Amino acid sequence: MKKILMTKSPLKITIVGPAHPFRGGIALGNERLANEFQIMGHEVNIITFTTQYPDFLFPGKTQYSTAKAPSNLKIERKLSSVNPLNWIKVGREIKKAKPDIVIFRYWLPFMGPCFGTIGRIIKRNKHTKIITILDNVIPHESRIGDKQFTKYFIKPNDGFIAMSRSVAKDLKTFTNTTCLYNPHPLFDNYGPKYNQNAAKNYLNLDVNLKYVLFFGLVRDYKGLDLLLKAFQQFDYKKYGVKLLVAGEYYANEEEYRLLIDELGLKDVVIVKNEFIKDEEVGYYFSAAEIIAQPYKSATQSGVTQIAYHFETPMLVTNVGGLPEMVPHEKVGYVVERDPIQIKDALDNYFTENRTAEFQANFAPEKDKFTWDKMAIKVIELAKK
Repeated sequence: MKKILMTKSPLKITIVGPAHPFRGGIALGNERLANEFQIMGHEVNIITFTTQYPDFLFPGKTQYSTAKAPSNLKIERKLSSVNPLNWIKVGREIKKAKPDIVIFRYWLPFMGPCFGTIGRIIKRNKHTKIITILDNVIPHESRIGDKQFTKYFIKPNDGFIAMSRSVAKDLKTFTNTTCLYNPHPLFDNYGPKYNQNAAKNYLNLDVNLKYVLFFGLVRDYKGLDLLLKAFQQFDYKKYGVKLLVAGEYYANEEEYRLLIDELGLKDVVIVKNEFIKDEEVGYYFSAAEIIAQPYKSATQSGVTQIAYHFETPMLVTNVGGLPEMVPHEKVGYVVERDPIQIKDALDNYFTENRTAEFQANFAPEKDKFTWDKMAIKVIELAKK
């Protein structure tokens, strides 16, 4: 049974950040959190962007989702990340509305000036508590101005929630404001798990083969090159295994294609260079034997929390918050950023046929990552 934090009356809560029609895990997370607050009886609205990124900051094909807008949420497109006059206007509107809590979702220093300005204006109403859920404090790919933008954003906040202990540690280099730890909740909004062969058929994959899945946007820090080098040394023919790379390239695709050719893996690696639609995510995780996240750096990962939802075993590297989320040899493996260790974990998984063993361990682990825990933590922090 869920623990519900009762308040004397329903709270007014405003979430500021990505939401429909924008795509991606942060948008889906904001929507899922809003839904959880509504389940608890609170009044919630989300203020999202008219303009989220300028083109130079967005290497993908489109910022927009093809999914239908959630019918049960109030999502207002009001915010331009690049227009200071708009920041003032939105800040004044929220200040006047006097929500009890405003939640920012901070993942990129570029948003610092926008969110920091809005936060300063909101604070003038002497009522609203500002709580930020941190994806990152220090970004994976740094740019000039990152530290200054983050410092500017941090000042008006009343408290923070870090989704990994490494992010909480990073925050301490900027402020001593209260920061609570709450791991990234499950992405349980991708539908049910499918029969594995049915999922393979849907994706036009050979049902007689097994698949290691690298899922999500392909960026250099995610270590796909390490996984490819591991695969070259892995006896994939013995186990009947192929590598499925499913996600849009935000890195140089040609460099990875050349590496695949150099390693002799052209017939072993299946590449789906596209942003995977929400309604298709379940097919990929249901078709896979194991999810590989050979990241070179990390904070936490939404991919891990999708894997938890579908109870698909994981192989992660010992970086950031990933070891906190994936107990070694319980629901998967934690290895160092080394192709040999990645290869050895794959050997162990397929030689010992550990799928059923790992899947049996998911239920108690998943209980750590429920959305009500995050919602309760936000409210508790706002009441301090």
